[in-house]
Amino acid sequence: MSIRLYVEGGGDSKTLKTACRKGFRLFLEKAGLSGRMPSIVACGGRKNAYDRFATALRAADGTSLLLVDAEGPVAIGVDHADPWGHLRTRDDWTRPDGSRDEHCHLMVQVMESWFLADKATLASFYGQCFRENALPENALVEEVPKAHVLSGLARATRDTQKGSYSKGSHSFNILADLDPAKVEGAAPYAKRLLDALRAGGPA
Repeated sequence: MSIRLYVEGGGDSKTLKTACRKGFRLFLEKAGLSGRMPSIVACGGRKNAYDRFATALRAADGTSLLLVDAEGPVAIGVDHADPWGHLRTRDDWTRPDGSRDEHCHLMVQVMESWFLADKATLASFYGQCFRENALPENALVEEVPKAHVLSGLARATRDTQKGSYSKGSHSFNILADLDPAKVEGAAPYAKRLLDALRAGGPA
């Protein structure tokens, strides 16, 4: 059964949407999904990702999954995941008819949280003058507040040749280089996504 993964990311730029798809594809390939890769739909804003997911779900064309930033802490542990509950509380989004919690996945707290799990890749990407000690040190990266993730990245990268971290021009290249084993080891919601894709989607 085909899987379409509706992803927040890429903004309104065709170039960035292409970079978003490529970044996720390379990351997922390294996670062991080569040969059973989902179709990655870069949707720009998170509300657009939700709307496109809901439309696809109504069409019942294959299996559709949603992946968006949590944009804040997720109160309930991954063992009792309630992603739709989080999105209802934070964004006033209703769970589309026909969907279950297994259809909904979160990047907690933001995609950049995953970067903190693989500081070696960040150091390699930015090169000389990268300040790893400016990054938050919590090994449980999903507990680091979004503002601290982004400010830490800005401080760590501001003196590098590539300049301060840019969500547009840097983010998806970094994503493509990440070690998925490190990410899922430090981010339970990332592991939840990868496990779902490895299993071929919701049962």
